[in-house]
Amino acid sequence: MKRTDSADSPQFVLDPLSADVHADCAKLRELGPLVRVEMEGVLAWAATRHATLSAVLAHPDLSRDISHWDPDGRAAVRDGTAVRRITFDTSMLNAEGEKHRRLRGPLSRVFNARRVEELRPWVATLAAERVAHLATLPPGPVDLREEFAYPIPRDVITELMGIPPAMRARVNELTDVAAGVGDTPVDVTEARKVLYGLIGEIIDGLRRTPGPGVISALVQDGELTGKELVDTVELVFIAGHVTTVNLLTNAARALLREPAQLALALSGELAWSAVVEETMRWDSPIAHFPMRYAVRDLEIDGVRVRKGEAVVACFASAGRDPEHYGERACRFDAVAEQPGHLSFGHGRHFCLGAPLARLEGEVALAMLFEAFPGMRPAGPDAGERPLGSVLGNSTRSLPVLLGRACD
Repeated sequence: MKRTDSADSPQFVLDPLSADVHADCAKLRELGPLVRVEMEGVLAWAATRHATLSAVLAHPDLSRDISHWDPDGRAAVRDGTAVRRITFDTSMLNAEGEKHRRLRGPLSRVFNARRVEELRPWVATLAAERVAHLATLPPGPVDLREEFAYPIPRDVITELMGIPPAMRARVNELTDVAAGVGDTPVDVTEARKVLYGLIGEIIDGLRRTPGPGVISALVQDGELTGKELVDTVELVFIAGHVTTVNLLTNAARALLREPAQLALALSGELAWSAVVEETMRWDSPIAHFPMRYAVRDLEIDGVRVRKGEAVVACFASAGRDPEHYGERACRFDAVAEQPGHLSFGHGRHFCLGAPLARLEGEVALAMLFEAFPGMRPAGPDAGERPLGSVLGNSTRSLPVLLGRACD
């Protein structure tokens, strides 16, 4: 059994300010399937290849429950970091067993594929409103991320969750900060605290006066306790749109760089669903996601992982693994047969919002490019400014020239 027993010395540092996430991922894969890394000051194993990540995500002896993390590992987590926000989250994100099934159950009934598909006309209406907004902007570069990719998922989740109209402006303002919208990376800790409190107020109001939407349905359902309810709503509200912003941004950027594939999509020869799936594989909205913890000593791909050690899921790396995807691994090719991907997860924590994200991607991208078929990047460096996050994988802005709008 292989063991890198310089266990306190990382082989690679996952840098939130990396200029090229995919170059980092290529180096990680070269180092091996399971690599000792440092992530915002915390040591962990990184699952870098497709087969390894698939095994990690479904492994019965790797738990998301932080109680299984070695105390020294927990003590190394710094305040204000992305690792702390994720690993100390008390929602179903980090629950296991019966608790996870109980917390996930009510949402599974809302976000199943059949019910989400019924939302297609409504999502199309929201997307059409954003396209109409783009057509009113003055000539010159437009930040497609800020003006299109961000508002659609935010508005979808705001209405779907049933945020009362009078509170939407404040919720959206806080969400903009919590989601890191804007040109300058900021500490989102305070915004998340205020948003958490505001969600509690919204739940209390809907408990007194029920309304439409998921929050009110969860309140009336009564299966979740007070804190569980607030944790669940916050998780769904934030996770329900932030990664979809990256998906829309990354897909638009890819198509702008691949005009031949864009032409096929506009002609109907290439399904927009194929564009979405290839984007998820080739340019995963999530780069690295913490943590899973070994509940006992175990072996993964010949590497010994000790009880209490943490494992990071490297989605962006697995999506370009040549061992799984062959020569097309590092090439965006939505025309070729779709080989599948792990970017929505695998196993018991598979993303609940996958059907909604897929739907939003298909609808929004089709409407955008059909309305502005001549759209082009606003310069050679458009879309080259990374998010500055160890979690997310996208660009901080995507300036484009829209061109003439089609009626």
